[in-house]
Amino acid sequence: MADGGTRLPWQVIRQDEGGHRYRVGRYATRAEAERVIGGLGGGDDQQLYVVEKMDVTTG
Repeated sequence: MADGGTRLPWQVIRQDEGGHRYRVGRYATRAEAERVIGGLGGGDDQQLYVVEKMDVTTG
């Protein structure tokens, strides 16, 4: 969960040519995460951006 109790189950992951994965950000909806990927440009063929749903459990 993020500050204020907002759930952000969708994350954008960047994977580089070496297979290293980095979280770009977390988002409330899949559509929002996909919009972020669309705005990241794309000139570099050696990077892959994906949207993944995290397992968010309540505590």
